Amino acid sequence: MENELILVLDFGGQYKQLIARKVREQGVYSVIEPCTLSIDKIKELAPIGIILTGGPDSVYAEDSPKCDPELFRLGIPILGICYGMQIMAHLTGGEVTPCSVSEYGQIETSIDVSSRLFAGLSETETALMSHTDRVTRLPEGFRRIAYTPDCENAAMENADKKLYAVQFHPEVEHTPNGKKLLNNFVYKVCGAKGDYTMKDFIEKQVEMIRAQVGESERVLLALSGGVDSSVCAALLSKAIPGRLVCIFVDHGLMRKDEGDQIEAVFSKRDLVFIRVNAEKRFLGKLAGVTDPERKRKIIGAEFVQVFEEEARKLGSIKFLAQGTIYPDVIESGAYNSANIKSHHNVGGLPENMEFKELVEPLRSLFKDEVRAVGYQLGLPASIVERQPFPGPGLAIRCIGEVTKEKLDILREADAIFREELEKSGEKSQQYFAVLTGIRSVGVMGDGRTYDYTVALRAVNTTDFMTCEYAKLSHELLGRVSSRIANEVSGVNRVVYDITGKPPATIEWE
Repeated sequence: MENELILVLDFGGQYKQLIARKVREQGVYSVIEPCTLSIDKIKELAPIGIILTGGPDSVYAEDSPKCDPELFRLGIPILGICYGMQIMAHLTGGEVTPCSVSEYGQIETSIDVSSRLFAGLSETETALMSHTDRVTRLPEGFRRIAYTPDCENAAMENADKKLYAVQFHPEVEHTPNGKKLLNNFVYKVCGAKGDYTMKDFIEKQVEMIRAQVGESERVLLALSGGVDSSVCAALLSKAIPGRLVCIFVDHGLMRKDEGDQIEAVFSKRDLVFIRVNAEKRFLGKLAGVTDPERKRKIIGAEFVQVFEEEARKLGSIKFLAQGTIYPDVIESGAYNSANIKSHHNVGGLPENMEFKELVEPLRSLFKDEVRAVGYQLGLPASIVERQPFPGPGLAIRCIGEVTKEKLDILREADAIFREELEKSGEKSQQYFAVLTGIRSVGVMGDGRTYDYTVALRAVNTTDFMTCEYAKLSHELLGRVSSRIANEVSGVNRVVYDITGKPPATIEWE
């Protein structure tokens, strides 16, 4: 039996992934499809409800994204959000015009709590507005259910036809009771049972993997030790015990003890774990190289070379697994793609290797769901909660030429920073040390030093597209600085990066 489905139709909104995630948090499966999806395909998917996303366009513009007007006559409950409200009004006989006063930010919104959509909310709620157009005339059969001082129709409904729409964004944190609104739509309007769980997902994927791979074939996976490839490995080893071959290319550019931790976790699983210790090989290729883009290309190409050499020793393996997750699929635009894409942690897998099929058991999951599956499968927090880590590893946190000496210094400084921050209880989504290419004069004991400067980087972010620097306490930063200067030979100065993204990036190179 298939899970209940809420279909999210994308009109170009920046929050489409967030909408789908928020629905899944309600215990109902959701997928994102383009707004041009045919009516026949929608009927085939048989969703219990549909959500129309926001978007940057104006509905009256000739080239603006539009859906088939038949959508609103299917009898399926629909919730339009921002542009989704405007397109609903536009295609059902209402009127949309430019705002005399645009609304941006958190706005006090008056709502009609008699609407099923707003059940359990207060008569005044704070909601995030972000629009330059508005619905000025409601379609026939609709009634207003919310307004603001500058938007007379901030929400509307045609309860008989199960059509609902809001001008604001309930999916974001800046609308505090938005989650309750979405819950009302999913359960009170769509009548969901809430049958989507990670345990259920694992059981279904195990069946699907076995059906795809068969009873005797092996599967090959490039295991990076990141969250996605690790959870992929754990799931495959559960589905086809003993027939998963994991190649872990240790390029010597990982954090302190990380390679050993990965081996300790996966050597105990029912799979074939191959660790390739290639540090000398990678450092040889990187000798004298200072340009960050050249570093990336060299590391990516060398990874492919090492992986291919090891894979060919194994004989014929027809299935290649990858830890592709749903955001990868959405961002590539490949809603129904079966092509083997570049591995997201490295520089691309060998194009000339022949595989019968690609196995991507996580391609329908968001990152938080991947982590939940990892815990269900018994992976330790050190793997499941692993921070984003660039494919080139510490090579792009080691400014200038990469050497074993510099990497060892960086590893020790980074380990101290991560240990102290985690112990302090202060919050940051990503934090690490950078070995700058700067040497400066210092004094230790009675002697002059001329050693490296380490930069600490800690950021807070919801999407890693933008970020703010984490406002760590001076007490914590002072303790980290003291430990690094005293315990890590070759460092005499520690600085803290307080730049956001933009204008900077999260990584230094």
